[in-house]
Amino acid sequence: MLRFLLCFALLSVSATVFSQETFYVDSLKKDLSKTTDVIKKISIIERISQMLMVTDREAAERYGKEAIELAERSRDREAMVKAYLANGSRCTNYIGVTDYASRAANYLEEAQKIAKEGKLTKYEVSALMKKVVLQLGLSDKEKAGRYLGQAISLSATLNDDSLQSKVSLLSGDVHLAKNEKIEALRSYLNGLRLSEKINNVPLKSECYTKLSSFYSSIEDYDKAIDYYSLGMKTFEAFNPSKAKIPKIQDLYTIGNLYARQKKYELALKYFEESIQLADSLQFPSLKVSGYVGLLNVYIMMEQPTKSLQFMNSEKGAALKKYLTQIGMSPVIDQAYAIIYSEMRQLDSAGKYFNIAAPFFNNSQNPVMKMSYKYQNGIFLKRNGDNTAAINLFLTTKSLSDSLGQLELALESSKYLDTLYALTGDYKQSKFYSAASYVYKDSLQKINKEKELTQIEAQDEQLRQQRMADEAAEKKRQRNNIQYLAITIGIVTLFLVMVLLGMFSVSARTIKLLGFFTFLMFFEFIFLLFKKNIYAITQGEPWMDLMFMILLAAFLLPLHHWLEHKALHYLTTQNKLTSAGSAFRSRFLMRKSTNDKTI
Repeated sequence: MLRFLLCFALLSVSATVFSQETFYVDSLKKDLSKTTDVIKKISIIERISQMLMVTDREAAERYGKEAIELAERSRDREAMVKAYLANGSRCTNYIGVTDYASRAANYLEEAQKIAKEGKLTKYEVSALMKKVVLQLGLSDKEKAGRYLGQAISLSATLNDDSLQSKVSLLSGDVHLAKNEKIEALRSYLNGLRLSEKINNVPLKSECYTKLSSFYSSIEDYDKAIDYYSLGMKTFEAFNPSKAKIPKIQDLYTIGNLYARQKKYELALKYFEESIQLADSLQFPSLKVSGYVGLLNVYIMMEQPTKSLQFMNSEKGAALKKYLTQIGMSPVIDQAYAIIYSEMRQLDSAGKYFNIAAPFFNNSQNPVMKMSYKYQNGIFLKRNGDNTAAINLFLTTKSLSDSLGQLELALESSKYLDTLYALTGDYKQSKFYSAASYVYKDSLQKINKEKELTQIEAQDEQLRQQRMADEAAEKKRQRNNIQYLAITIGIVTLFLVMVLLGMFSVSARTIKLLGFFTFLMFFEFIFLLFKKNIYAITQGEPWMDLMFMILLAAFLLPLHHWLEHKALHYLTTQNKLTSAGSAFRSRFLMRKSTNDKTI
């Protein structure tokens, strides 16, 4: 747990750093000066402000306010909503820093209010979804659930499969945060089904990464890696040029999954590959996630000396630079504090814990606060300050209980048992000893539930696959019936056309029927070819076009030639007419004979 919590703090930072494309700021400023469209301006300003959050926080704030002022002056409700949503998203990425969480909440509240008053339902749903993301980041699952319920109700009034898919994915995130595993899986699979229905490849890729996070949560890391790799390859095949930058983070994420699987050598290779790719693309800021990964692995391997060497290396210096730029330098102090504490250099550890204290004590992120207090408690115990350590572990246990972090609650209870015994308070020591056994039993139960969930998840996916196969089979049978009906219809039309030629029917009637008969026949041939060429063209538009041109070049002349010959024969020859007359004579003669016999 000690290693995991430090990883969490650093990973939260790397996720925000990743999206910053600092080299594009100047070109975006040029684009901004050229456009006069308000909504386009706001979109460009949003990207600039997001990027500048890494290098120039004050400038980012100025651009954020400029977007709001521009939108307010335009009185365009859509522009106003987009401006507030953009600022809300920007602040949400930095909820671990000072008052950004409350500012994000205020921006999103204003965006929802404007969208509601302007009857912009889709934007109102977007505001609610961003509120869910914010509350999940703050570990407030109840609020996240309430906002999600409102988003689901509103999105149901819109005929938008893309939005429905995104809401479904967010629903999966909330279920996962509440430890409702199977419900989370169903939501993710539903989101995937909707994205496949509309063939939205980027959304499908996102669905695969969500499924990866699900399997990671139940510690089925092989499937988690499979799904994440599938998501990465799906997007890369769809848009190779735009996949290069996201691949940096993808490599980091896969490396992190290997690290959790304790395959540290593989994890290190993925982190190094992530750093090399960022370097080759000349995006130094994107190397940060790889640096974080390397440090995390050393911490997970319980090698504080290597961790310290890394922090004092060139790569460590780059990591410290970027964390300082985004206002997260106390995380660096926390890292040094933990490393020195593990190395039993307690004077140095104490110095860094004290430097980091104001930031973490005032943090609105309960997980970061809990992490700091837990690590500081371990240090104080090692330093012999048992009373102060007890107070920190009591706070840690309270926070971990509220956040459902049972493993940390167990570790805190064990420390409290030991510390109270050292101070002579055996009653409290006995109390926390009993509490640690309760938490241990709960964790064993959860581990068994994870094993059962893995089985249930497999069954659920098989059930979903069966349902998909059954639906596909029903559709295939329905299509076959329709093809058979069309075939019978075309054959019937040809027979009727031939029969009309046997009787004294006007040439115009035969030509009219022949026109529709041949038209239907050749269009049916086109339909059959179009249905079966996908295996060759794989949906490539240019290949589809070339194939259809070649087919038309062959079938159109054949269509006109056959139609002309057949109709000419039916309307200008008397053979069929004579045959029809003979048929009528024989039929009428037989009927007359029968009447006389009677």
